[in-house]
Amino acid sequence: MPVFVRLSLTLLPLFIFASFKNSGAETIKIAIPSTTQAVLPFTIARDKGYYRAEGLDVELILMSAPTASRALLSDDVAVATVGGAGLPPVLRGSPFKFLFTTYNRAMFWLFSKPEIRDVRGLKGKRIGVSGIGSGPDSLLREILRQNGLDANRDVTVLSLGVMPTIFAGLQAGTVDAAMLSPPVTFKAEEAGFRELVSFPKQDLVELQGSVLVRDASLQSNRMQMERFLRGTYKGFLHVKEDRAATIPFLARYLQLNERLAANAYDQVVRPAMTPDGTLSPEMQAKAVQHVLKRLDLKEAPPLAKIFDFSLTRKIMGELKGWRSAP
Repeated sequence: MPVFVRLSLTLLPLFIFASFKNSGAETIKIAIPSTTQAVLPFTIARDKGYYRAEGLDVELILMSAPTASRALLSDDVAVATVGGAGLPPVLRGSPFKFLFTTYNRAMFWLFSKPEIRDVRGLKGKRIGVSGIGSGPDSLLREILRQNGLDANRDVTVLSLGVMPTIFAGLQAGTVDAAMLSPPVTFKAEEAGFRELVSFPKQDLVELQGSVLVRDASLQSNRMQMERFLRGTYKGFLHVKEDRAATIPFLARYLQLNERLAANAYDQVVRPAMTPDGTLSPEMQAKAVQHVLKRLDLKEAPPLAKIFDFSLTRKIMGELKGWRSAP
């Protein structure tokens, strides 16, 4: 049974993004790993009609990042919008490429019980992440390594799923610390949990809100990918350049009031965005490096086999001066 079909049986309540049906439009299935700020360009592109303008009926389907990679490999989805979680399968030989990325800075924080004073204090403790092999899991393992801890021996890393469940695990004492993202971070602060690490301040490159596709799709249906990227890039520009119009979207997706949504935009979303949806070769290498260490691989494939920003750069030139409609 295809991955997508299996998921539809088990995760039906999570399929919260209805597509806009457009007569004659080409349907394209897109995996998204969360309903957070990470996927803002895609949800805004859908809601504002940027995909429909490209003749696409885009279905945004919620599934975990590791599952999204498997669905992409089995051709059950055309695009996975995963970031750092897409690198392990690529480094292990999956025929994928990154075409675009919204963010290059990690929008995660490591919170713990108040009595744990620093990262070294996590030895022997349980730490919650969304999933083993996810972007937050990779970040956690790197910061543990930097502090002399081995994630496989010195701590217990637990896969807890979506962000509210992770926070509930921290509150209930199921875990002693957790990798959290906004708006749950605001609740963690209010509840008195200790911020151990702010990953946006770390010298790490973490991709989020990316476009990961199969090499075969890029070769056989390049025009479809270009149309999807054009709609996505308009969503990206909307987020990057129109603060006032983006904040209500952010408030709705994160279930925040507009004051907190504005804080999230100013402190988290906007600073973490890439300048133009692409990465320099230096940033590409840095994004790959810490994942390479975690996987204990000696050598990565050439960067050209992992990243291809040529379509994004083409679209960037075409949309120079473009502004979102009010």
